[in-house]
Amino acid sequence: MTRSAAAGRAWRTAFLGLLTAGVVGTAAWLVFVSPVLGVREIRVAGNFDVPAEQIRQATGVADGKPLATVDAAEVEGRIARIRRIESARVSRSWPGTLVVEVVERTPMAVLPVGGAFALVDRHGVVIEMKGAAPPALPVLRLNRPGPGDPATAAALAVVGALPEELAFRVAEVLAPSAETVSLRLRDGRSVVWGGPDRPADKARVLSALLGRPADIYDVSSPDVVTVK
Repeated sequence: MTRSAAAGRAWRTAFLGLLTAGVVGTAAWLVFVSPVLGVREIRVAGNFDVPAEQIRQATGVADGKPLATVDAAEVEGRIARIRRIESARVSRSWPGTLVVEVVERTPMAVLPVGGAFALVDRHGVVIEMKGAAPPALPVLRLNRPGPGDPATAAALAVVGALPEELAFRVAEVLAPSAETVSLRLRDGRSVVWGGPDRPADKARVLSALLGRPADIYDVSSPDVVTVK
């Protein structure tokens, strides 16, 4: 190979290298720096009570921010600070949409607090305060209510396991401890439930027993029930 041919080949190699580097650099600039692939829309799904605009503002993501640089975990954490939100999942939809899917906290029971009533979700987290107890939700009677209290967790587990036709009939759930849960029905009758174990068996037995006149139904051991 002549010196001029070798020089020409070296020049072509260098030119292709610069061209490749330029393409890669331009692509990186477009993805990570330029607003061309920036956030143009924040799409919210799964919300019913929390306004979509409140969720968008909670993301803290500005219009035009490069979509590739959005920290999904950080955004999820910001959204989770909204009391009514139980969880959030953030993903990207190219070229410019940030997708936010949320699960809202659902009121499951009511806790008396002074002269007001706290609506709590399945974890015992207070969602909001009301001046009166919603009639469709059972009232919890607990010694130390809270998300970390075993009796609270047991009472809420029992409420969550009740079939709809039974849940509607429960006025109060009393739980001095996690293993001594009892129900007071809206017609004044009582149910000794026991611990949160075997909820399906207990509910099935109770549904069959409620047609029998009595004041107290003990289904704490669903294999050996007592009616008084």
